Formats: sequence, structure tokens, C-alpha cells
Amino acid sequence: MVENKSVDACLGRHAQPPFIKVERPLNSVQTRLGSRLQSYGSDLTLRSLPVGMKLNCIKSFTVELDGPTEAAFMGGEVVSGVVVLELRKDTRVNSMKVQGRGVAMVHWLEDRGMNSVYNDYTSKITYFRKGQHLVRDNGEVTVLPEGRHEFPFSFQLPEETLVTSFEGKHGSIRYWVKVKLHRPRATVKKIKKEFTVIEPIDINTPALLAPQAGTKDKMARAWYRNFGQVSVTAKIDRKGYTPGEVIPVFAEFDNSTSRTVVPKAYIIQTQTFIARGTMKQKRAVVSTLSGDVVGAECRETWHGRAIKIPPVGPSVLHCRIIKVEYMLKVCVDVPGTSKLYLELPLVIGTIPLHPFGSRTSSVSSQYSLNLEWLRMAIPEQPEPPPDYSSVVTEEEAEQRNNAASPQPAEDLSGILERPLMAFVQEFRFRPPPVYCEIDPNPQPINMRPRCMTC
Repeated sequence: MVENKSVDACLGRHAQPPFIKVERPLNSVQTRLGSRLQSYGSDLTLRSLPVGMKLNCIKSFTVELDGPTEAAFMGGEVVSGVVVLELRKDTRVNSMKVQGRGVAMVHWLEDRGMNSVYNDYTSKITYFRKGQHLVRDNGEVTVLPEGRHEFPFSFQLPEETLVTSFEGKHGSIRYWVKVKLHRPRATVKKIKKEFTVIEPIDINTPALLAPQAGTKDKMARAWYRNFGQVSVTAKIDRKGYTPGEVIPVFAEFDNSTSRTVVPKAYIIQTQTFIARGTMKQKRAVVSTLSGDVVGAECRETWHGRAIKIPPVGPSVLHCRIIKVEYMLKVCVDVPGTSKLYLELPLVIGTIPLHPFGSRTSSVSSQYSLNLEWLRMAIPEQPEPPPDYSSVVTEEEAEQRNNAASPQPAEDLSGILERPLMAFVQEFRFRPPPVYCEIDPNPQPINMRPRCMTC
């Protein structure tokens, strides 16, 4: 009879002994630690936790600026608001300070091409820096009770013109309010609130009301063959516009080639970043206008074709490291060759055109022209006017004297209570001389007549 053997016995394995748990006696240190844990309870556990895991005594910590949420500020204005601090329990505070700053920052990296080494281009301009103590650090700890606390603050922006806020790929112009809360045995609590600053750009100035025009031509070539000449002439009413306005484009496209061309117009935004003497640009198309196809040996005219300016940021022209410029680019797309471009500069402002801005400009130019004409027409030493007796007879003078009645003296006591009226002095030209057939300044007989062709 064959006895059944287990698989382990057949394979020559020995049975594993059962696991036996051995309880070692606690040493004196562990015994004292356990007794302290039982005596202190959870207080020792909270003290042993890291600072970030402690029960936060700050319920909320925010900055609220006065005025609308999307309000914008200009140079010289006052930025005011309140810092709101809500506490769950009484809190010890060393100090709390609010800072206002305006900084233009540029940064980008360029690959040298060797071992992945990069050139760091960084530039920074601080436009203003102001601070105010909400809880002053006088060497003693201030205890703030539980509940809501409000700390008002205010500071004035510099009087000089500040650059408009901007966010770009390689740089930015930012303005913000930062609050720092210092507490004993705790990390510094920081909050930050940004606000917008607008540089006023008035397009009602003569430089921005001046029309912009240009002409450009090009010989269309492909390999060694000439297809003819293409020319474009474009004009816009003025240089300055505001977002949302429509630019009427007046243009003429002359296609003298044997191919069809397509005229187009774009509004281009160019962002320029400058650092360490190096310039980096980024261009983007913000609006497009496409015209009709111009056939071979044909001409196309735009009589004020409209291209609308989208809601873009204003031009940034007075920052040393960041510039934002706009242009109207009129181009002709010739198949098989490069395009023909005509660029007209634009300035996107913040103060829109006055309803009578263009008319006022034209009137002022006419007024200056009239003044020049008066300077040429009036001689340097005009003749004295004729005597009164030579113009009016004695009988007429006596009749006028008899008809004139004496007027009572005017009471000037209440002259300050009357409305002030402008006094315009009447300007009279010198009367023309009396026509006479006899020349008052005859030419001498012995003088040889002058040849008009000499």
C-alpha cells in the first residue's frame, strides 16, 4: 500500500514553522513618551505638526479698491481702497504694510546653439513705488481680536504721465497693490491686487488729424520673365483713431501685368521689446479687408472702403523697453511673385475725435493763411486817414451836434453784478485810393523803358 505524501515531502521541502509574534518590553524613553501623550492629549500632536498644517486663524485676507471693478487710473489720480482681514480667533500680528508699484518688465531667452546654452535678456523700469503702514512694527506684538477688520489706505500716482498697462509675450507693464502681513512664528501672508493705468492719447491734435497717403509700385517678375508693373496709391483721412472706429480707405490699384491681382488691407499691431541693446518684435494682424479681383490690364478704385478697428489696446509710445505700434498695410497679392506693400502709420488713442475736430483744424489753417495774406496786403507804413473836415461838411456837422442829446452819467456801482461781455474792437481796412486817369507818379521821360523779358 502506497502512502500518500504531500507535495512538499515529495519535493524534499520542509514545513515552515508557524509565525510567532514576540512582544519586546518598552524601554524607559518610550514609556515616558507614551505617558506624556496620554497626559497632554491632542495638544502635543498639534504642536508637532508643521506650520502649514496648523489650524489657520485667518478666515479671509483680501484687498478691495474703491470705484468700479474695471476702473482705470491716470497719472496724478488717487488709488484708494481697504484691506479686509477676517480672523477665526485672536491673532498676534507684528506688522502689516501695503505697497503700490508700477513696473515695466522685459524677459526672453535665446539659444546660442552650443550645448543648449541660453542668453538671458532682461530689462526693468520702475515707474513708482509707494508704501503705507497699516499696522506699524514698533517692537511689540499687536493682538487683533476675532472678527472682521478693515484697514483703509490711499496713495497718489505720480503727476507725470504713466505708461498704459500692457501684457505681451516677452514683457508686460503692470501696476498693483500688495499687502504683507507679518506674524510671530508664521510665514509672511501676501496678497496682490492689480489695477489698470491708461495713458491719455488725444487724437484731436494736429499731428494725429493730419491725413496719411502714399504711393508705391513694383515690377512683377517670375524667374527671368517680367509680367508688368503694379502700382498702388492709398490715403486715409487722419492718423489717429480709437478702438471701434471705422477707417475709410481710399485707394487706387493699377494692374499693368498679364495676371490678375487681389488687393487687400490689414491693420497690423507690432510689439517691440528691448533689452541689453537687443530688440525683439512680434507682429499680429488685428483686422482684415479684402477687395475684388483686379483683372489683367485693369484698374480698381476704393472709394472709402471701410475697415473696422477691433477693441485693442492703445498705442504705447513713451516706454523705453516696450513699444506697441499700429499701421495700415495696403498690399497687392500678385500670383507667382512677392506682394506689393504700402504702409501707413496709425496711432490708437484713448480720447475720441471731437465732432468738430476736423472742421476746427481746417478753419485754423485757413485763419493762418488769411493772416499771411493780410501781412502781404497791408503796407508797412500805411497812409494817414483823411481829415474829418474833408469828408463831412460844416452843415452836416452842425446838424449832428444839434441832434445829439446829452446822456446822463452811467451808474457804475453795480457793474460787478452784471454778466461780463466780451468787447470786440472793430478793425477797418484802409480805403482804396480814388481812381484817376492821370498817374500821380509818372515815369521820367529820359528813362529808357525796361524790357519785360530781361
